[in-house]
Amino acid sequence: MSVTVIDASAIAAVVFDEPEGAPVIASVGDALIAPSLLRYELASVCATKLQREPGRAQLILSRYRLLAKLDIELAEPDWDALPVLARQWAISAYDAAYLQLALARKAPLVTLDARLAKAYDQAQKISRR
Repeated sequence: MSVTVIDASAIAAVVFDEPEGAPVIASVGDALIAPSLLRYELASVCATKLQREPGRAQLILSRYRLLAKLDIELAEPDWDALPVLARQWAISAYDAAYLQLALARKAPLVTLDARLAKAYDQAQKISRR
């Protein structure tokens, strides 16, 4: 079965019903997989939204709870590879977890993060050689 790696930026857009969410939904058709840190990152996004928009707390929390209903396999990345990938591609170790998983699974990566998308595209070109 083929999988698609999806990062926190893409899932946040869907969960929190942001304008970028519709293209994300349209771009995934396979089973979804993400590093286990996805839940931490989405909790952080939710906390930031609660801080910025306290009057919408109930809606934000109800949208956040949708994450549990999404069918996303959570996987552990190759932790030893993360610092190397982060340094190689000038991305955070968090983003390196998504990149490492996509490369290891030979899977497409759905992200709204331009720096991560660029790293993925460049790494894909190198791995095809």
